[in-house]
Amino acid sequence: MSALNRQNSIIEMLKAADSPVSGSTLSEKFNVSRQIIVKDINALKERGFLIISTAKGYVLDHSDDVIRIFKVHHTIDDTEKELNLFVDMGAEVRDVFIYHKVYGEIHAKLNIRSRKDVIDFCSDIANGRSSLLMNTTSGFHYHTVVARDEETMTLIERSLKENGFLAELTDYEPEGVYRISK
Repeated sequence: MSALNRQNSIIEMLKAADSPVSGSTLSEKFNVSRQIIVKDINALKERGFLIISTAKGYVLDHSDDVIRIFKVHHTIDDTEKELNLFVDMGAEVRDVFIYHKVYGEIHAKLNIRSRKDVIDFCSDIANGRSSLLMNTTSGFHYHTVVARDEETMTLIERSLKENGFLAELTDYEPEGVYRISK
């Protein structure tokens, strides 16, 4: 089982649980070490899931927000347009990540919520302080996006398609990455 599929299963277990789920229970269920479970929980938190660690185990903070991961592809010149597409619809772009065939999954937090955040981000990139992760994967990358409802996510998906930004999954990517809802 891939890390992403295991993480998706962990979220489903936490959603269904009436009480905290211990790390030991998760490690036994997935036949991995507790250290791997801790890494999975941290990865899920990076993806925007609100997981609370208690003395008795992990608890998912159920909120009304909807979270999806979109795989996108565009040029460097379209970065601002793509990010504005999300924030103009009231969504937050929590992160950007790539799947590299050699290095694996690489994440970077963004927390972009407004056009000002987009301007600041694009300015930092233009000033040469860093380059975009998507440069490593020929423009392909993913965004974890948070919005208030499914209708907003549907509008975002439609707009990504209309602008030619939405990308198809390839064989080496795990299933479930295209959309993940809380």
